[in-house]
Amino acid sequence: MMSYTIKSLSISLALGVLLISSSSCNDKTKNTDTSTEASKGEKEANKTVYASDVIPFFDHWKLILGDGSNAGIANKFEDEDFFYTATDDSGNWVVFKAPNGGDTHGTSNNTRTELAQIKKWYPATANDKLSATLKVMNVSSTGDARVAASYSVVVGQIHSADGHENEPLKIFYKKFPGHTKGSVFWHYEINTAGDDNSVRWDFSTAVWGHDFSVVGPDENTYPEEPADGIALGEEFSYEIEVKDGIMNLKFTSEGHETKSFTKNLIQSEYPTTADIPKQTQDLFVPVGQDGVERKNAYAGEGCFFKLGAYNQTNGKSPTINKNWCSGAETHGGDIEKQYADGNYAEVWFKDASITVSDNAVSNEGYFTKND
Repeated sequence: MMSYTIKSLSISLALGVLLISSSSCNDKTKNTDTSTEASKGEKEANKTVYASDVIPFFDHWKLILGDGSNAGIANKFEDEDFFYTATDDSGNWVVFKAPNGGDTHGTSNNTRTELAQIKKWYPATANDKLSATLKVMNVSSTGDARVAASYSVVVGQIHSADGHENEPLKIFYKKFPGHTKGSVFWHYEINTAGDDNSVRWDFSTAVWGHDFSVVGPDENTYPEEPADGIALGEEFSYEIEVKDGIMNLKFTSEGHETKSFTKNLIQSEYPTTADIPKQTQDLFVPVGQDGVERKNAYAGEGCFFKLGAYNQTNGKSPTINKNWCSGAETHGGDIEKQYADGNYAEVWFKDASITVSDNAVSNEGYFTKND
């Protein structure tokens, strides 16, 4: 009996040690798992969210940065000065930022952080579409109020890759200092007849607020604030569709009237001097931009979409051109100083999509010429 008791006690003690040992191992394993999970959580929290994670369509574009460089296809790419992501209560956004002054791409006078489509299509046979939802967060804090381009940024384009490389569409946002609301308008630039493209001009159409031609009476006096305008940080969307030679535009924003427009890209409205509209006669003709358009407009030229922040405010003297040269502060091209005092354009995109037709072909020639 005693022997059995001692044996049982020994067995009990042995089992106890095993249980304690097993429990200790389990506790250790549990602690290790918790530590691993925490570490994994930290890594996930610190993981970079790239623009291509927010809007997965970057295979269709090359990215031009605000220093004039071509970053190429921008999957898993960011640049702290010009192109990155931001988050607010509504989610993640892709940020495009461009200073008033700095190195520019191609022959432009203006900086841009902008996507350029890697394929081009021909308006007559096109079936191509671009749509986007965005908000403009900043336009230049300085400029000459008499200059139509001051305080504005282009957020979407159709660009020609051929001929004069003109632009049948530019979508603008513009807001004067001190105003709460800005204007959204779009431009059609003529595809100039002849070799002298310096005589080209734009025709501006208001969407919400004013068009391009509404300027201040002097350098520091601004026109009346638009009653139906769009504020900085207010979302709006655009859709651009080109099919069988016709460009269809649609603009939407909560609390604003939806606006739609149509423009023929293969038959000109402006083939003779008599066709030049009054807006052009008032705004462009006085500075020598008094050309006429080819009868077939952009037919036969490869066109492509652009999207981003193409800053229209620059530091060039208004005496050069009262429509496009803003005389704004550039701090000699110092980006840090321009960002510090608001002399830049910044646009956030939440959603965007592109449809490319089977007729589209490589646009590499455009980049070869302009990079």
